[in-house]
Amino acid sequence: MSNPVRLWCLRHAESENVTAALAGALPNAPLTAHGHQQAVRAAHTLAGEPVSNVYSSTALRSRQTAQALAAAHDLQVQPIPGLVEIGIGQHEGSSDPTVRARTADVLRAWVVDGHLDERVADGETGHEVLARTATALRRIAEQHPGETVAVIGHVASLTLALSHLCELGSSVWGAPLPHAVPFLVGWDGARWRCPNWPT
Repeated sequence: MSNPVRLWCLRHAESENVTAALAGALPNAPLTAHGHQQAVRAAHTLAGEPVSNVYSSTALRSRQTAQALAAAHDLQVQPIPGLVEIGIGQHEGSSDPTVRARTADVLRAWVVDGHLDERVADGETGHEVLARTATALRRIAEQHPGETVAVIGHVASLTLALSHLCELGSSVWGAPLPHAVPFLVGWDGARWRCPNWPT
């Protein structure tokens, strides 16, 4: 591709499922008041960027974060189902610390060990999460040669997909994506690059 794509990726801002320590995709969890402030700060950070499109997962917290960025560029948010957080099946919405610990262990198995067959209970495997998230990112990139876009997703699904696509492997482990901190990802049609993983 002669016109590389620049994707400003970020995890959604702080949301009520995070502060309540609930596990799972939780599509209807909204941002906290602090999360709304973080979303505005992210929009200010990218105010000088030539963002042509704003994509988010279909989860409310992702769409609310994206709305602040979209409004700053007079754009509409485009929700993408493939960007949602990992599904943990029957444990969705659990506040049990053992479920959260198991979820962290599964993500580590995916990212660090490459054991993509692992899953939480009857939830998604790493193969499934990687396939849908990577496909969503590729489709976004293919639609915008030479452009700059914003993509708002979730900590686990973005970490798995980008660590794989950018060949970062286990180097990202121990540095979970912070809330609403944009970081640049590039795609030239053949290779993905993540020059600076946020900490």
